[in-house]
Amino acid sequence: MIKVENLTKRFAGITAINNLNFEVERGEIVGFLGPNGAGKSTTMKILTSYLPATSGRATIAGYDVFEQSLEARKHIGYLPENTPLYQDMRVNEYLRYRASLKHVPSSKVKERVGDVIELCNLREVQRKLISALSKGYRQRVGLADALVSDPDLLILDEPTIGLDPNQIRQVREVIKNLAQKRTVLISTHILPEVEIMCSRVIVIHKGQIRASDTAENLLRNHRAAGSMRLEASTGTDDARSMLAQVPGVKDVTEEKDGEYGIFQLRLEANTDPREEVMRLAGNRQWNVRELLRRRATLEDVFVELTHSDS
Repeated sequence: MIKVENLTKRFAGITAINNLNFEVERGEIVGFLGPNGAGKSTTMKILTSYLPATSGRATIAGYDVFEQSLEARKHIGYLPENTPLYQDMRVNEYLRYRASLKHVPSSKVKERVGDVIELCNLREVQRKLISALSKGYRQRVGLADALVSDPDLLILDEPTIGLDPNQIRQVREVIKNLAQKRTVLISTHILPEVEIMCSRVIVIHKGQIRASDTAENLLRNHRAAGSMRLEASTGTDDARSMLAQVPGVKDVTEEKDGEYGIFQLRLEANTDPREEVMRLAGNRQWNVRELLRRRATLEDVFVELTHSDS
């Protein structure tokens, strides 16, 4: 469905993306991850023909996004990071208007608008002005707009940004329902949702792809580090330095809670230094209140892949 070959984009001497190569097959749900400024939005804007590339090639459903832009866009439903909506239109008016702009046959406009209103749970607000809606409902209107032409590819750029936890849950459920019959490329910072929803993950950093695999394989192949939390009263000891010397510990941060120190230990991959930490605590006569090891998650992989290159 998506094929990207040697894609590069430069802005006034700054390289936003550099020689990207990846594919998304029909029916896949792919998480497109990276820190701010990594090149995610730039890539999505090129795929949707909002921006031209400096060099390289990208195709959607076999159509070149530069040379066959109109044909490629017929297959795409796009939700940009900041959803542009006409605030003075009612929801159903706006969706009818957008359907006509997207060349939905006039005989099918009413049916398609009704379908996306149901799919995105907008029935109770369909006659309200968009300006009167909460941000969560406006995101749903943006999703409905992306779907009204019945595309077979959805490109969603931070669809839950700025939403509260309840709104995130609602929009997530809508996206999960949408993904059952469509290919989805989704950019988000909410990594647990990527693990739940996505069949594959692409990690981009500084304009280059650092990894492309399932979440399970990323955890296994990149041997992501876990972490450990220690709460202890350590007296006058420089406990942070001592803990940093324990084999398997990469770095240590410390906070204070009265006489207790709260130490966060970032661990080497596939290590479990709990016994060494407890031995150190016993030898130094620390009063340990808690020792908890957390296994590696997709967030840990993300940090390892996008951490500073030093």
